[in-house]
Amino acid sequence: MGILRTLLTLPIAAPIGGIGWVANQVAQAVDQQWHDPRRVEAALLALERRLEAGEITEEQFEAAEAEQLAELAAIRAARG
Repeated sequence: MGILRTLLTLPIAAPIGGIGWVANQVAQAVDQQWHDPRRVEAALLALERRLEAGEITEEQFEAAEAEQLAELAAIRAARG
C-alpha cells in the first residue's frame, strides 16, 4: 500500500516538496546576506559620508553608529 500511496500522491507531493526546497534556499540566502559583516561595514561608511555631507548631525551619527557597531559585534560573535 505504501508504494501505491506514493504513486497516487506524487502529482501533489512533488510540487509541494519543490516549493519547500525553494523556500528553504531563499531563507538560507537571506540569512547569509543579513549576517554578512560587509553589509554593516558598508552601512557604516555610508553613515560617515552622510555626516561629512552634512545630511545628519553628530548626535544622529553617533546613535546610528552605535547601533551598527552593536550589530557588527553580534554578527562577529555569532560567527565564532
